[in-house]
Amino acid sequence: MWNRRTAGHPAALLTIIIWGTTFISTKVLLTDFRPVEILFFRFVMGFAALFLVCPHRMKGVGRRQELTFVLAGLCGICLYYLLENIALTYTMASNVGVIISVAPFFTAILSRLFLKSEGKLRANFFIGFVVAMAGVAAFVWACYSILTRKISSFGCPVILTTRRTFFYGILFMVPALFLFDFKMGLERFADMTHLLNILYLGLGASALCFVTWNLAVKVLGAVRTSVYIYMVPIITVVTSVLVLNEPVTWVSVMGTVLAVAGLFLSEYSGKGSGNSE
Repeated sequence: MWNRRTAGHPAALLTIIIWGTTFISTKVLLTDFRPVEILFFRFVMGFAALFLVCPHRMKGVGRRQELTFVLAGLCGICLYYLLENIALTYTMASNVGVIISVAPFFTAILSRLFLKSEGKLRANFFIGFVVAMAGVAAFVWACYSILTRKISSFGCPVILTTRRTFFYGILFMVPALFLFDFKMGLERFADMTHLLNILYLGLGASALCFVTWNLAVKVLGAVRTSVYIYMVPIITVVTSVLVLNEPVTWVSVMGTVLAVAGLFLSEYSGKGSGNSE
C-alpha cells in the first residue's frame, strides 16, 4: 500500500538517477566555464525556480533553526559542489562519481553521533565503507544529510526549507566568486549545448532534486536515504562512456563493483536489523 514511507524510495531513486548524470553536464560545461561559475548559475536558477513555484515566506524560525539552514547551505550547496566541480577539472566524471559513493558511510557515522534515533550501526555498515572510496566532498555531503534530517523536524514545507538552504549556499559562494575570478559572460549560453546543460543542472538537478532528496530524507531518514548514493557510480560510469566517450578504466570498474558491494552490504544490514528509523 502507498504511504509516506514508500513515497520516499521513488523520490530518492529519481534524485540519484538525475544526480548520477550531472557529472556529465558539469564536465561538458567545464570546457568554457569555471567551476564556481557553473555552481553560481545553477543554484541561482534553482533558487529562482523554487521562488516562482512557492513565493511564500517561511515563518517562525528561531536562531538555532536558522543556524541549521546556514550550515546546510555552507555544506550541501557551497562546499560540496565547489569541491565536486573542481575535482571534475582534474579527473574523469566516472572517477568523481565513484568517490562520492562513500557518503553513506559518513552519514551513518554522523547520524549515530548526532541523531540518536537513527539506530545502531552494525558491522556490515563498516564493511560497506571498506569496499567504497573516500573523499572530502563525500564527508561534507554527509554533514548536509544530517542537517537536512534536522531541518525536516522543523515541520516546514520542503520547498521552503530547500529554498532557504539555497539562499545561504549562494551567499557563501559570493567570496568564492572573487577568489576564482568569476565572469558573468551570459553570451556563452547562446550555445545551445551550454544552455541545455545549465538548465538541466539548475531546474532538474537543483530545484527538483534537492526537493525530492530532502523529502526522502524527511520520510526515510538520513542513513537509509544516503544508501541510494551507492548507485551514483553505476549511473555515472555508464553515462560518461556513452556521452563523453570516457574510457572504461580498471579504477572505474573496480570502484563501481565495490560501490555495489557497499550497497548490498548496507541494505542487507538494514533488513537484518529491522526498521530502526
